[in-house]
Amino acid sequence: MSDEAAIPIELRSIHVHPIKSCAGVSVDEALLVETGLEFDRAWMLVDADGEFVSQRELPRMALVTPTLRHADLLLRAPGMLALHLALDAVEEPTRVRVWNDEVAAYDMGALAAQWFSDFLRQPLRLVRFDPEQKRLSAKSWTGPIDAENAFSDAFPILVASTASLDALNARLGARGHGPVGMDRFRPNLVIASGEFDAHGEDHVDELVFDTAEGPVRLKLVKPCARCPIPDVDPATGVFDTPRTVSETLAGYRADARLGGAVTFGMNAVIVEGVERALRVGQTGRATLAF
Repeated sequence: MSDEAAIPIELRSIHVHPIKSCAGVSVDEALLVETGLEFDRAWMLVDADGEFVSQRELPRMALVTPTLRHADLLLRAPGMLALHLALDAVEEPTRVRVWNDEVAAYDMGALAAQWFSDFLRQPLRLVRFDPEQKRLSAKSWTGPIDAENAFSDAFPILVASTASLDALNARLGARGHGPVGMDRFRPNLVIASGEFDAHGEDHVDELVFDTAEGPVRLKLVKPCARCPIPDVDPATGVFDTPRTVSETLAGYRADARLGGAVTFGMNAVIVEGVERALRVGQTGRATLAF
């Protein structure tokens, strides 16, 4: 990475989503592991057939809020007693499906299954990703990099910028809609730069953060195509009516490279830095892709 082509950036916030499609948690520091941020999308809910479920069909999942503690994951939801999941415990091995991938996982037991089934009003099981499983991103996007994933949709890290959200909120305001938070877009890393225009992350090749343990290098490889989840209000677990966020994005964020899909943020893979920690407030640099 050439410093001549680099622009300065700041890591404004870090977000871990322990259970796929449930609420995320903002953290001051996160360890980078082979599959992305530690504990990100390490758990997932599946139906009776072992197929994953998400806010697309169960928007109330947004109301399940996690707290990562030293020894357990604490889950809360409206009207429910708290559920504690030990970080070092699983139960029976199982097989589940996330998109087109059938992968090894561990069932988290009857208590967790009952808790989620009661809150989300249909039979569900909670599973944890098997760390021995190798689930790779598409090589058509990552090239020579073997990018491992847990239960994320397709890539280990999602990056967005504050400028992108500001631009969207300006457009939403012009339509009479209040501002939305970054939590609707569920990124892992939110970056800022005085040299970034809106959606400047679209044009970044690599991000580099210099940590005490050594550099963290992330390569931004694919725009993140958006499903309806940004239209779910995280405070209520209900889809907006009308779906103004998606409609607004569709007016200026259709990406011809992805068949006209609406995009927000960039998917990233790890070039260097596994077992190194990222911290809010860290400065770094970005090189632009030409």
